Amino acid sequence: MPRYLVADDIERVIAAYDPATHCGLRNRAILLLLARLGLRAGDIVNMRLDDVDWDEGTLRVHGKGRREVRLPLPQDAGDALLAYLAQGRPPVAIDRVFLCVPAPYRAFHSSVVVSGIVQGALARAGITNPPSKGANLLRHSAATSMLRAGATLDAISSVLRHRSLDTTAHYAKVDTVMLRPITQPWPEEDTPC
Repeated sequence: MPRYLVADDIERVIAAYDPATHCGLRNRAILLLLARLGLRAGDIVNMRLDDVDWDEGTLRVHGKGRREVRLPLPQDAGDALLAYLAQGRPPVAIDRVFLCVPAPYRAFHSSVVVSGIVQGALARAGITNPPSKGANLLRHSAATSMLRAGATLDAISSVLRHRSLDTTAHYAKVDTVMLRPITQPWPEEDTPC
């Protein structure tokens, strides 16, 4: 079964860092991108400044297998990203979007840093027993949220950049309320097969 957080917990996680600090601005932008677009930790690590098209309101994501897609940038994630770039990101000649906060400024060295930001947000939000603790938790939560909001598996597959609908169908398992109308009754014992 996919591991996910309910919508209220997601919002608590996003609000966990203080946006009055450089670190808080950065972490809030990261958490919103993970939670709203279902990005992978590696997508965050590899994101470059020219991946954001402000005129079109899109984000270019380079996924697995060198696949590249443009995703619509949700308003709150775009606002948080803009706030980080304008007020929190140090003015250095590094083309990666997200940088380590203490000097010397540098790009994240691996996706472990992003998962650490998620773990810190979970702890700060008071979520003591999350189903998992890494960045994938927010990816799974985004997929589950889209499914519950009525998005088709095709649409979810496009956003998550899955190669197969079978991978996306994995998220349908969590929504027992939506699955209930299509379930078949269990056969009685005396019914021959």
